[in-house]
Amino acid sequence: MKTICYILLTAYSLNCTFGQSTPIRNKAEIITEINGDLDLDGTDEKVIVYETHEKTPLGNVREIQILKNTSGVWTTWRRSRSAILKSEEGRMMGDPFHSIEIENGILKIYFSGGSNWKWSYTDSYRFQNNQFELVEFTHVYFKLCEYLESTDFNLTSGKLVSKKEYERCINEEPETFRYENETFFKRGMVITLEDRYEKEIKIVTPKYGREIYLASGN
Repeated sequence: MKTICYILLTAYSLNCTFGQSTPIRNKAEIITEINGDLDLDGTDEKVIVYETHEKTPLGNVREIQILKNTSGVWTTWRRSRSAILKSEEGRMMGDPFHSIEIENGILKIYFSGGSNWKWSYTDSYRFQNNQFELVEFTHVYFKLCEYLESTDFNLTSGKLVSKKEYERCINEEPETFRYENETFFKRGMVITLEDRYEKEIKIVTPKYGREIYLASGN
């Protein structure tokens, strides 16, 4: 647990400086952009995350666009205003958006946030069935000296691994004293980049009855 917590806390500190943006037209700003081959056709696409000026109670709306290069001109191929959390959904930790990357044709989007209880998760998308589908969701939620709960859900196979480690601190030193782990299958879920957070998605684990939220529907 110490290693996971260190990685997460490092990510939170990076959030304080990440996201310096370059002004662009149509009242939006680029937060970040990367290039990579997402449909494995041998040609890179461009992925851009924008900060818009559309305000909500949870902060500004973000938009992700995936562009293709056609005869030297970048044109929008896919876009979504629900796949990137809003600017204040990280709660006390501030901006929840951490970064994006492309690995072996998979688009990965990283988030983190919280206060005393901290969380971090990753959405991984693959282009299939003529759309970008969520193929893996990983999530960690923890508070030092309390517990750490993690989820690793492979939507392609349906395999979901849920782990919980209870921790106590003795003389300020953390010690794990109980594990509650379970693995089960939840098949048939299709979640796309376009509709990622438009509705609540909840899974209840069969052994311990944990409520796992893939989306809160905010």
